[in-house]
Amino acid sequence: MGVAMNYWHAVLAFLIAMGVAAVLTPVAARFARRLGAIDFPRARGLSQKPTPKLGGLAILAGILIAAIVWLPATIQLPPTPHTLPHSSGGTVHVWAVLVGAGVITLIGAIDDYRELNPLAKLLGQIAAAVIAVEAGVNVTDVTLPFIGLLTFPHEGGVLSAIWLVVLMNIVNLSDGVDGLAAGLCTIDGIAFTIMVFDIAGGGSQVAVLSALIAGGSLGFLFFNFPPARVFMGDSGSNLLGYMLGVVAVIGTLKTGLVVALAVPLLILAVPFLDTSFVVAKRLKYRRKPWSADANHFHHRMARIGFSPRKTVAYLYAWTVMLAGVALAFRFVPFDPDHNGHYRLGWSLVMAAILLIALAASVYLVYVLEILKFRGVRAAQLRHLEPASSEREIDEQVQHDVETGEFERVG
Repeated sequence: MGVAMNYWHAVLAFLIAMGVAAVLTPVAARFARRLGAIDFPRARGLSQKPTPKLGGLAILAGILIAAIVWLPATIQLPPTPHTLPHSSGGTVHVWAVLVGAGVITLIGAIDDYRELNPLAKLLGQIAAAVIAVEAGVNVTDVTLPFIGLLTFPHEGGVLSAIWLVVLMNIVNLSDGVDGLAAGLCTIDGIAFTIMVFDIAGGGSQVAVLSALIAGGSLGFLFFNFPPARVFMGDSGSNLLGYMLGVVAVIGTLKTGLVVALAVPLLILAVPFLDTSFVVAKRLKYRRKPWSADANHFHHRMARIGFSPRKTVAYLYAWTVMLAGVALAFRFVPFDPDHNGHYRLGWSLVMAAILLIALAASVYLVYVLEILKFRGVRAAQLRHLEPASSEREIDEQVQHDVETGEFERVG
């Protein structure tokens, strides 16, 4: 009965956060219009009309109200099952974490109204991360699949703060097409909720925290799905990155699960991969890593003719698949038995799941973005430049694929 009630707490927290965010998102949009916090169509963006920002304020309101109703002032986490003196666990002060959420939302809202320079935004992100670390969002050891325990008793606070700042920027960079960031955070929040619910010690409370993140994201998504009527802006993307980072630390990294590090990386894989590819390309061409361009997954898909809805549908599906792999890591009993040996049968099942996910990911990244683009781009060049040889066309297509510097195809 108690477990069933805890499940309902997560469900109701999700519904409250969703309802509040859905009700207040139009209010936030009207406020943004009056304030002049408007996103205008840009060359690197995919929006077609001026759109109000500050949707993150509605998401924050949903999270805060649901937290007031369903979360205690503190969450007590158990120590990890090893016996090291610096074992993880401890107390997470929920309201201090939410203060950090308010700080990063405020910084993002200021940036939505009047664009801040990158250093000011970074300092704001660091401030929010430090607040979270001081509130107990601090990991000192991580268990890796098939490797074992890694400990960092003195570096945990710094590493946790870096993790939170990275997550804020990753979600922020993924917010480039209508409905993408809100949809991904909804999926990721639900996955974390399922993942951590039955962890001993504060699992059900961390699940409630994760559920209200998913609910706030979904309530906003009702108005952000293509064609969007409002954008979350930096106030929303930084908030959701911060909150997901917090849940990843206290829900998975601060447990003794053998899948501790694999779980958040898989659940957050799509925005991680997107950001990694974009930053690597910027560094390759000697551009600033934080500079804006049009080389994200959604930009590439748009250039080969995908509509915004088709783009987010593919990226949603990819995220759901990888979240499913993370859940398999959590619930498939492949971990070592009492003799320390991995269970062969279940390990083979897990390996098969990973291979299927890898093959599907390669298909999405390579076939959808590269092979289809090559064919469409080559056909376009033959039409535009009929005098060009096949070799010249191949060289031009290769240059376009490597640099991303070309006009929309399709």
